[in-house]
Amino acid sequence: MPFVLTVSDHNAVAAEPRIAMNQYLLLLHETPSDSARITPAAMKEIIQAHQAWAGALAARGLLAGGEKLSDDGGRHLRLEAGRPLASDGPYAEAHDLIGGFYLVKAADDAAAEALAAECPHLQGRQWIEIRRIDTMS
Repeated sequence: MPFVLTVSDHNAVAAEPRIAMNQYLLLLHETPSDSARITPAAMKEIIQAHQAWAGALAARGLLAGGEKLSDDGGRHLRLEAGRPLASDGPYAEAHDLIGGFYLVKAADDAAAEALAAECPHLQGRQWIEIRRIDTMS
């Protein structure tokens, strides 16, 4: 397991090594037809579960960010004949869409999977895509 040694003001190695943390993007996939059937009371419970989970991650120093995305599916930008062409996002018949994301910190892929397994989004036909973020250096 990789670790980082910290250096004190006197240029001596500190006694406690820290684990080097990678960042991971958790993409929250859902089925539009399932999402359309959620009652306001159920949505409130879902929001509370996500707030509690995110709060627990933040308290452990493992949350770097996260947001719910709008339900409209957004806009897609593709090249057509060498020119950018924008179109509406997924339609009702789409198999899945991304409803939100979390940016988390984890020591390795297995730790990121363990965090994702605790996420309240993981239920029914919903699923989570886990992507390690490469450093750009």
